[in-house]
Amino acid sequence: MVSWNPSNWFGTSSPPTPGAAKTADGAYEAPDRNKRQECWDARDGFFACLDKAGIIDSIKDKDAAMLKCGAQLKAFEANCASSWVTYFKKRRVVELEKELALQRLEKEGADLPADIQARRPKAS
Repeated sequence: MVSWNPSNWFGTSSPPTPGAAKTADGAYEAPDRNKRQECWDARDGFFACLDKAGIIDSIKDKDAAMLKCGAQLKAFEANCASSWVTYFKKRRVVELEKELALQRLEKEGADLPADIQARRPKAS
């Protein structure tokens, strides 16, 4: 049976992070500098684990990511808004694919513009 309750039409809003406070108008408060840093640190820990495990796309390879980096993933999800988690996971894949494409172009003899070369991560 379909519910005609308007609150069900657009879904319910869940807090962006566990325990996120609401403002007087009902919106969730934006994270402060410390909360953002905690999120970024958790993201970096999760991504370092993925790198060590050889996993590029933690969305597509969700089971492998959970098996090898489950603790780091839980910390990432606990410290970041769910929309941020999704965004960072997708951006990781895009950035890695972009770097691989640039490496292929260089290998084929392409002369990359200086501004692109300057923005690339340094080889370790």
